[in-house]
Amino acid sequence: MRPLRYSINVTLDGCCDHRVGIADEELHRHAAENIAQADALLFGRVIYQMMEAAWRPPASDAMPEWTRPFARTIDAAKKYVVSSTLDRVDWNAELVRGDLGEAVRRLKREPGRGLFCGGVTLPRALAELGLIDEYEFIVHPRIAGHGPTLFAGLSKLVDLKLVSRVEFGSGAVVLRYEPRR
Repeated sequence: MRPLRYSINVTLDGCCDHRVGIADEELHRHAAENIAQADALLFGRVIYQMMEAAWRPPASDAMPEWTRPFARTIDAAKKYVVSSTLDRVDWNAELVRGDLGEAVRRLKREPGRGLFCGGVTLPRALAELGLIDEYEFIVHPRIAGHGPTLFAGLSKLVDLKLVSRVEFGSGAVVLRYEPRR
């Protein structure tokens, strides 16, 4: 069974608004490596549309040169999009419909190295269902004072075990956890 890995950038005060993190070459390289280690990405509609607008060529061509490896990696990746409102997707993507738990369990049963998920709303639903196998929080040394927070409204505790920690030059710290089962 391939694992489902979740990764999110978050400030010290819990804000996960993508505009408040520290965007630098080291963090983009880390994200590209994460994506390259997965067979496919699993996105909700909002994160899919946001990533497509930013990273699908020709939009990504306007980004700084050091972001190009990340842009190429995400552009080439297979994507699954969970949405009840989109009629169709492209950008190497396929819609996921029906019961979320069953659909994701089916994707996890396929052979491969893993699935990679980002965003806020979809991961909360996946955490509720106990389907996330690894949580990665990239904690930025910044206090935003606003914005969406992670897992707001989660109905149960999810106990985690720290499995690795890496500090970047920017002061951001990558914390990886696995659920305690």
